[in-house]
Amino acid sequence: MFDEKVSTYFWSTDLIKWRRRVKCTAEQPTCSRWPRTGTLLVMHSARPPGSTCSSRTNTTRPPASLMQETPSKSLTPTGRFTIAAKHHITIAEIYESELVDIEKAIAHYEQAADYYKGEESNSSANKCLLKVGAYAAQLEQYAKAIEIYEQVGSSTMDNPLLKYSAKEYFFKASLCHFIVDELNAKLAVEKYEEMFPAFSDSRECKLLKKLLDAHEEQNCEAFTEAIKEFDSISRLDQWQTTMLLRIKKTIQGDEGDLK
Repeated sequence: MFDEKVSTYFWSTDLIKWRRRVKCTAEQPTCSRWPRTGTLLVMHSARPPGSTCSSRTNTTRPPASLMQETPSKSLTPTGRFTIAAKHHITIAEIYESELVDIEKAIAHYEQAADYYKGEESNSSANKCLLKVGAYAAQLEQYAKAIEIYEQVGSSTMDNPLLKYSAKEYFFKASLCHFIVDELNAKLAVEKYEEMFPAFSDSRECKLLKKLLDAHEEQNCEAFTEAIKEFDSISRLDQWQTTMLLRIKKTIQGDEGDLK
C-alpha cells in the first residue's frame, strides 16, 4: 500500500530531480524508456544509470514502489542529517496534503527535528517542532503542544533576532493550558511573564488576562469583546481561532462562536 511505503521516496538526488522535473510529453512518442504523462514509474525505470533518454514524466504522486518507512537509515551513518531531515519533511508534507494522515505527518516532522538538532540547525528544528505543536493541539494532545511551545519559546527569547516571536509561542502555550484548566492558564501566564518580561507588555498577554477574567466571571460577552478588540489590530489565525472557540465553549451559556 502507498501509505506503508511512503518513506523511501527521494532516496537520491536523482529521485528528487525526478519528482520536480521529469516530464514525458506527446512530442516524444518514440521514447521507450519512460511512460506518458500521469503514469507512475517503477523503481527500475526511474532514470536508469547510463540512460540517455531525455524525456520526462509528470506525476502528482510519488511512485508507490519507492516507498518504505525509513529512508534516512541509509543517510545518517555518513552524517548527512540535514538531507535526512529534508526527506522526512517531504514525506510529512505528503501525509499533510495528499494522504491527510496527521499522526504520520507529526511523526515525520518530529524525526526531521531530531536530525536537524543533530546538525545543530536549531532554527530548522524549531520550524518542524512548531508544526508538531500546532497539529498536536488540533488533535487535543495539549500536554505535547505545551511542551513544544515552551521549548521553542525558551530557545528563542534570548535570541536578539527571534525574541519577538517568543511571545507568540508563549501565547499559544497559554491557550493550550486554558483549554485544559483556567487555573493552569493563570499559573502559566505568570510563569511566562517571569521567564520573559517582555511578554507582560505584549497584546497577547493582555488578551489572556482579559479572557481569564471573563472566563472566571462566566461572561461570554466580555470574552467575545476582548477577542474582537484584539482581532481588529492583530488578526487571529485559524489555529488561534479554533483554540479560542474551544475555550469559549467551557463558559456556560456559550453560543459557540466569536461574533
